[in-house]
Amino acid sequence: MDEEANETSRETGRGPQSTSLLLTKVEPDRKHRSRYLLYFDGSDEAALSVHEDILVRYRLLKGQTLDAALLAEVAAEDGRYRAYAAAVYYLGFKPRTSKEIERYLARKEFDEESISHTLDRLNGEALINDGEYARMFAAQRMRGALKGRRLIRQELQVRGIAKETAAKAAEALDPQAELDAAMRAAEKKWRSLKGEPIDRKRKLTAFLLRRGFPGETARAAVRSISEGEQGDDEGLWLDN
Repeated sequence: MDEEANETSRETGRGPQSTSLLLTKVEPDRKHRSRYLLYFDGSDEAALSVHEDILVRYRLLKGQTLDAALLAEVAAEDGRYRAYAAAVYYLGFKPRTSKEIERYLARKEFDEESISHTLDRLNGEALINDGEYARMFAAQRMRGALKGRRLIRQELQVRGIAKETAAKAAEALDPQAELDAAMRAAEKKWRSLKGEPIDRKRKLTAFLLRRGFPGETARAAVRSISEGEQGDDEGLWLDN
């Protein structure tokens, strides 16, 4: 999909000012594929650029007369069309949250109504689903990045996921899978830690807590990874 073609609206020359305007020329926009330039009242400067789907839907043919209300409707519908196309393009790279799409369209300077319409349509078509996104993201971050539920919940909220949705996705993570992730992270970190066994355990526990693992999960992982080491001291275990 051509991003420029779907995200760029062009209004050049004079905008339509009169109550009704005569469409005197329609020609392809050479800069943006699938878009057409509209000329009114014999002007040699295009007043509006619209997608070909909008052109067909409103039967915008040479010789047609458009009043101000219809022209405003055409421009608004084209804005919604462009916003939706831009969002679909953005989604083509990877799944996104509603907030990420909203921010992206705002950066592209689409108006609030077009953005709202796009989000409603994407939700209705199941192209975005924050709950499903949160569950997939949480599982991937735990397995791939070796992070615990507490940090994952924070990362989801940074991405615009609602607090309740983020918490639900984090709490749905399998405890055994989370322990496995904690142990993998602990194994990697343990080899680089220096000092007495008790100090290494304390450092490893702090490391796992910073990665978002619950206290009990961190303790279990450290016990397992440091098995056989001397200096075990239950006093180092602190819930976070």
